[in-house]
Amino acid sequence: MNLSFFDQFMSPYLLGIPLILISLLFPALLLPSPHNRWITNRISTLQSWFIYTITKQLMTPLNKKGHKWALILSSLMIFLLSINLLGLLPYTFTPTTQLSMNLALAFPLWLATLLTGLRNQPSASLGHLMPEGTPTPLIPALIMIETTSLLIRPLALGVRLTANLTAGHLLIQLISTATAVLFSIMPAISILTACVLLLLTILEVAVAMIQAYVFVLLLSLYLQENI
Repeated sequence: MNLSFFDQFMSPYLLGIPLILISLLFPALLLPSPHNRWITNRISTLQSWFIYTITKQLMTPLNKKGHKWALILSSLMIFLLSINLLGLLPYTFTPTTQLSMNLALAFPLWLATLLTGLRNQPSASLGHLMPEGTPTPLIPALIMIETTSLLIRPLALGVRLTANLTAGHLLIQLISTATAVLFSIMPAISILTACVLLLLTILEVAVAMIQAYVFVLLLSLYLQENI
């Protein structure tokens, strides 16, 4: 029984071919394609407003040099948001519950922000490892601590996204299983559990949106330190 709860996090296969690539590409099919018409429909207008709001929110703390990252960060935000929300549908697979995928997204982007800072302002980037006014005896230990905290940033990004989505999916499956089992035994308790399941589902929708935003927001903050 315990194993069956975690089966939903296993990548599906068809004839030995992993279907995770299809689940990664499917959200792009849901977005309206651009066109040259002057008059657009409501979906295109809503999409443009949503992308503009996300880009403005992410780029406000950054200077003009950081605006070059607007396309990457906005695309990543929409990509994570689409995958997280589609993963809440029944009989679907959520790729962002895989730690390997989240690390594959976090590590290259974090490394790009770090290399950007080392290339443009190496003194300021290395200065983050030793705050001003540090006592001389504490300098070696503080440099080691700051270096460790810097290196675990991509791991923290990936683990945070994976843990929050995995915990939410497990809770939904546990409560839905309890609702189905209790329906024939204690209908009143089953109805109460179904209400809890509905509230939890709404909460998970919010968590899916927040975690996608936090992932990209932290990357933008890392970028802000290096430009």
